[in-house]
Amino acid sequence: MKTLIDHLSQYAAYHRDARNVVTHFVGIPMIVLAVTTLLGRPGMPLGDSGLLLTPAVVVYALACLFYLRLSLGFGLAMAAILAAFVCLGAWLAALSTTAWLASGIGLFVLGWVIQFVGHYFEGRKPAFVDDLVGLLVGPLFLVAETAFALGLARETRDAMAAHAH
Repeated sequence: MKTLIDHLSQYAAYHRDARNVVTHFVGIPMIVLAVTTLLGRPGMPLGDSGLLLTPAVVVYALACLFYLRLSLGFGLAMAAILAAFVCLGAWLAALSTTAWLASGIGLFVLGWVIQFVGHYFEGRKPAFVDDLVGLLVGPLFLVAETAFALGLARETRDAMAAHAH
């Protein structure tokens, strides 16, 4: 099984142009919000708690297991960030059917347009074309890049640099 460094290094190889990376900081959150919104229905009540079990919650749990298997620190960060997206997606899913679909589909399409503009700058196809796991690694890449910019996760950054050579 691939390690955190394997996944991040492979993804980074498709994202060397700074303009492409910037578009990903816009497009990927839009796509994640779109997916959590569109998977925010239907909901099955969990007892009298007022909480709902939705497809978004199931996908969230599975994604968190993937991230936690790769790294406890990054996994916990991803769990917290994705929880916020699931909550916001649930709020959008609770709107009228028209508003729910318009926001979910609109965010999805616009997010992908932004992604493909970035890959136009890059001159390279998106990573997920060669490996569908890239769809899960994209959000993790953004968290890692943010951590690196803040001077955190230096060992991970250095291991990625060594892996690339």
